[in-house]
Amino acid sequence: MLFADREQMRELDRITITDLGIPGMVLMERAGRGVGDQLLRLLNYLDEPRPVVLFAAGKGNNGGDAFCAARYLARAGVEAVVWLAGKAAEIRGDARKHLEMMLDAGVRLEERTDPVHWRVDPDADHATVVVDGLLGTGFTGDPREPVRSAIALVNELGRDRPVVAIDLPSGLDATEGVTQEHIVRADLTVTMGLPKKGFLHPEALEYIGSVEVVDIGVPPESVPRVCGETTVEMISATEVRRLFPPRKKVSHKGDYGKLLIIGGSRKYSGAVTMAARAAIRSGAGLVTLLVSPGVAPFVRAAGPEIMVETAPEDESGALSPELWGTWRDRLADFDALLLGPGLGRGEGVHSLVRNIIRDLRIPAVVDADAISVMAGQPHWFDRAQAPVVMTPHPGELARLLSEDIEAIQADRPGAAVRAAELTDATVVLKGAGTIVARSGRTPFINLGGNPGMATGGSGDVLAGLLAGFLAQGKPAFEAACAAVFLHSKAGDIAAWKYSQAAMTAMDICEQLPASFKSYWGP
Repeated sequence: MLFADREQMRELDRITITDLGIPGMVLMERAGRGVGDQLLRLLNYLDEPRPVVLFAAGKGNNGGDAFCAARYLARAGVEAVVWLAGKAAEIRGDARKHLEMMLDAGVRLEERTDPVHWRVDPDADHATVVVDGLLGTGFTGDPREPVRSAIALVNELGRDRPVVAIDLPSGLDATEGVTQEHIVRADLTVTMGLPKKGFLHPEALEYIGSVEVVDIGVPPESVPRVCGETTVEMISATEVRRLFPPRKKVSHKGDYGKLLIIGGSRKYSGAVTMAARAAIRSGAGLVTLLVSPGVAPFVRAAGPEIMVETAPEDESGALSPELWGTWRDRLADFDALLLGPGLGRGEGVHSLVRNIIRDLRIPAVVDADAISVMAGQPHWFDRAQAPVVMTPHPGELARLLSEDIEAIQADRPGAAVRAAELTDATVVLKGAGTIVARSGRTPFINLGGNPGMATGGSGDVLAGLLAGFLAQGKPAFEAACAAVFLHSKAGDIAAWKYSQAAMTAMDICEQLPASFKSYWGP
């Protein structure tokens, strides 16, 4: 999905209203309903018996979206309260019409025209979620009072409850990103039509949280013409959905792929177990683990759906490179391979990884230790005779490319593209704003997930999910985008349910079904 700046979004709105004849009132209704849907989904995860949603609204169209969303929630039986940064009599146009409809629906409105009205208020303590509808894409410069004080209060309330921004966090420039200090820190941004170019500013990730896009009816054929060429696109639900058509009524487990996972060592039995659990959740038909005898009892206990095979181990408890003499020919029995979780980093592992890559004939995910032992040898991966997806974190990629982490992080899309060109692989550069890159393609960025996902095992869950998609025959680049997207959504659900601090990698894995269901239904 392309990004749009302020002027491009204004032009797309004009085309939608003037050329297609869709009234602005209808676009605002679609926007507000989209925000309302996201809020209802969030409230379901928070599981609050009597939720209260507090809207901080401005006098412009962003406020109009808030009025519509508040009405939508009220009709769904959720208590919504709107605090207006200004006087209702000053609201004009479509926003005015939605304000009147909101009041008719019984939503309580409070005018808060003075900065002092936006100091910490005991009434706000009852809010389950705070919604920012103060400023929209037309904003530039520094917020004026009372909006500046409203932003400060939203951020204060956001210390112990979720903050949802409408279109973009108030104070963030739609084109330039972070240009001043008074910006709402959102956990979720529900943006209209297209993500905004300001989201790509290096500091913007601290403010936007996860991004959901609402389809308000912008004609798709107009988007490339208006937005032009771009250096990066956003992974969105629209692209991901296309990868998963409904399953045939008459089918069996063999139709959904057979995955082999090679990993685990005496010291690291958990990584391969979490990867296998995620692979099962991916929809893959059969998942087989190849591990050392010392690891086998632990992974067998982790899930009855997982088949376990053993191979010789070396003195350190890692798999011996000798296994490849037996398993080279057996690889043809599988549809995809995951290599790396918990494998270890000894010289024997290095030899094993090199041999597997050289003889590779099926799509593979190369993760964790299998990347680390190949430090300084990116060109070895282009010997594979099947698609390879690598999933490094910045440190692993820095070692692979013999670069500094600072250089990787300074230009994450550029680093991922360099790695893709050197390895002839699809590269998933993990971290906040995960990048998916492939030589000859525009890189994609994922604007989802949260800091709670920075926990041991999270990457193993991603690798297992991705490998499961490859086993089902999904193309490597598209499978990588889908896995990154759904993994981040599962992480967000886990954070809503358990908190960022307390969530674990297995919580992410266990929320994969909810992540799938939120975009496809049963």
